[in-house]
Amino acid sequence: MGAGLSKRGWGKIGRCGTVAAGLALAVLLAAAGSGSALAQNKELSEKSVQLLMQYAWALTPPKFTAPDGKTIEVDKTKPKDVIVAVDVAREVIRVARLTAYAQVCELIEEQRANYQTLMRREEAKATWTDQQLLYISQLHLFTVMTLTGKVQIVEKEGDKQVVVRDAKGGSKAESCTETERQRIKTQIVAYINSAPPPAAKTAEPVKTGTQKK
Repeated sequence: MGAGLSKRGWGKIGRCGTVAAGLALAVLLAAAGSGSALAQNKELSEKSVQLLMQYAWALTPPKFTAPDGKTIEVDKTKPKDVIVAVDVAREVIRVARLTAYAQVCELIEEQRANYQTLMRREEAKATWTDQQLLYISQLHLFTVMTLTGKVQIVEKEGDKQVVVRDAKGGSKAESCTETERQRIKTQIVAYINSAPPPAAKTAEPVKTGTQKK
């Protein structure tokens, strides 16, 4: 299983240049009902969650080499073997929202600790393969990029595509007040200090409509 993989540098996953058309809808749904990036979290619909899951899968690399040298290969023709259940994905997205808000508020340590707590908890379940842990990390990454403006829709020869901006080229989603900074910090600390939820009895993958190559 994937024990200890968070120490291998999940945050350094390679970026994919473009994704097929249709991601614009996922981007909009990712922040649906929030009003602003720093608004109180609102439960996403199952459709919104599945869209984020689908495009996170599209961005999941077929091969990932961790800093410790371990190589993880993902069979992109078998999404059901890798993509986690909707309930699991919803929790990953919820945590990723906090990570994104921490990034906007320049709470660097809290941002890092929030993500590391998520990965440690998922590894501790001892139910995921390395490929599934990679997908969980990618779903977190994609959600953060969506909320922090690192995803851009471009029109190219009549076809909409998504490009992932360089981290240095992206701009802040919005300003962050001191009150918001403290609120986000408090939420992250509460998440880190809370008891992890019990592992689900089953972790069946879900169908997301991802096309096979």
